[in-house]
Amino acid sequence: MVKVGIIGAGRIGKVHIASISKGVREAVIKTVADPYMNEETAQWAKSMGVMNTTKDPSDIMNDPEIDAVLICSSTDTHSSLSLEAIKAGKHVFCEKPIDHDVDKIKEVIAALEGTGLKYQVGFNRRFDHNFEALQKAVAGGKVGKPEIIKITSRDPEPPGVDYVKSSGGMFLDMTIHDFDMARFLAGCDATEVYVQSANLVDPAIGEAGDVDTAVITLQMENGALVVIDNCRRAAYGYDQRAEVFGSEGMAAISNDSESSVTIANNQGVTGEKPLFFFLERYMDAYSKEVAAFIDAIINDKDTPLGVEDGLKPVLMGIAAKKSSDEHRPVKISEVM
Repeated sequence: MVKVGIIGAGRIGKVHIASISKGVREAVIKTVADPYMNEETAQWAKSMGVMNTTKDPSDIMNDPEIDAVLICSSTDTHSSLSLEAIKAGKHVFCEKPIDHDVDKIKEVIAALEGTGLKYQVGFNRRFDHNFEALQKAVAGGKVGKPEIIKITSRDPEPPGVDYVKSSGGMFLDMTIHDFDMARFLAGCDATEVYVQSANLVDPAIGEAGDVDTAVITLQMENGALVVIDNCRRAAYGYDQRAEVFGSEGMAAISNDSESSVTIANNQGVTGEKPLFFFLERYMDAYSKEVAAFIDAIINDKDTPLGVEDGLKPVLMGIAAKKSSDEHRPVKISEVM
C-alpha cells in the first residue's frame, strides 16, 4: 500500500481525494495539507478516509511514512513544492503545468536526475476512454500515417476575470491540454505554432490581457498538421472532440452525454447535450491517471507522463502566446 500526501484541498485537490478514496485500491491518503484548510473541508476529507489534515505542507514533506506527494495547489507553487518533495525523497504527481517558467521546470528536471524517484504530470485527458481508444487506433496503424489532426475544445462558460489574471492565459491554462493531446495523437513533438485569436466572449477577458477564442495550427515532427479550435464558451456544454485523418482512413471521437438516446418525431431528431464540464466528463480519467502513477511506484517502471511531458506543452503554450501577440508563425526552437 502506497501512502500519499495531497497538497491543496481546492477543486482539483478534492477531485483527487475522491478519486483515490473510491477508485485507487493500492493507495491510501495519510495527510491532506492546505494553508486555507477549514473545519468543513477537514471533516469532508476525513469522511473520504483521509487520516490527517493540516495547514502546513511540511507535515507531509517531513513524514517518513508518506511515499508520494500529489501537488494540487495553485500553479505558482508547483515547481517549488516539486523541488521540496524531491529533496524529501518523495515520488511526485504534479498537476499541470509544472510552472509557466521554463527555467523552473528545468530545475525540477535537474533535481530528479539520479534519484530514481517517479514524477508524473497531470494531463488527465490521455486517460479518458475516448481519447485513449483514439490514440490506440492511430498507434495501431488503423488510419495509416497521420496527416491532419483536428482537436475541438470548448468550455461551457468562461472563467472569472480573477482566475484569468492568475492562470497564465488561455494557452497555458486551457489549450495546454490540447497541446498535450496533439503530441499524444501524433506520436511526436511540434516544431511550429501559428495562432489566430480574438475576444468574442467576454470583453473583461481581453481587458485582463487574454483571449477567449482561438484557432491554432501546429506543424508536427512527422509532417502531420494539427488544427485546434478553442473557445471559452459553448452554449450546449463541454465540447471535447477529435479526429485523426491519415493515409489509409480516419478515426474520430465524439462527446460524452448522460445517455445515447435520440428522440425522433415530427419536430425533428434530437439528443442530449454533452456532459456539462470537465468534472463530469473526466472523473474516471482522474482515477486512472493516479492509478497509473501508483502502479509505476509499486512496479518500479516509468510513469506514462514524465517531467519532459510537462515541459513540452508549456513550450508550445509560450510559442502560441508569442504567435498570438506577434501575428506570425513561431518555431518551438525560438522559445526553448
